[in-house]
Amino acid sequence: MLITRRSLVAAAAAGGTLAAGLTPRKLHAETLNSLSSALKLVVPPVAAPDISFVDAAGKRHSLAEFRGHGMLINLWATWCLPCVEEMPSLAALSKALGPDDIAVLPLSADNGGAKAVQAFFAREKISSLPVLLDPDGDAARAFDVPGLPTSIVIDKQGKEIARVVGAANWGAPDAVKIVQRLASG
Repeated sequence: MLITRRSLVAAAAAGGTLAAGLTPRKLHAETLNSLSSALKLVVPPVAAPDISFVDAAGKRHSLAEFRGHGMLINLWATWCLPCVEEMPSLAALSKALGPDDIAVLPLSADNGGAKAVQAFFAREKISSLPVLLDPDGDAARAFDVPGLPTSIVIDKQGKEIARVVGAANWGAPDAVKIVQRLASG
């Protein structure tokens, strides 16, 4: 399931929240999309917008700070069930990519800010990801994402090389090799 802008607007118009309308289900890694089938290459690669985002301490950062490094940007939120489902596998990917100089940047759209993300990471025992925020949705708009979660692979030249719309299994055996190959270019 992909959380779209349209579903958010419809939920708000109905006077409820999107989460209230979702069917609860047990989350399993097996239900995530295969990375190789979900990954869509950007041909030709395009320059990534110089977005900014905020860390847990409130300090603003720019994507330009990461130029020369491969990146995987993940736009997500703690209230988004598919996002929550993929986050443990994204944390595993981050650990695996650390030695390869590829940064995993999970940009949260949570209204609760750093506290909401920190509480989620603590509950899920996620320690390998930074707490980063996209408080006004500027990064999501700049990348023109259709909904959450969306992940964007940026190569070392600062070009968007591929993206995944929807949750993916970042813990799959081929995921590390795919991201290494794409982000190292």
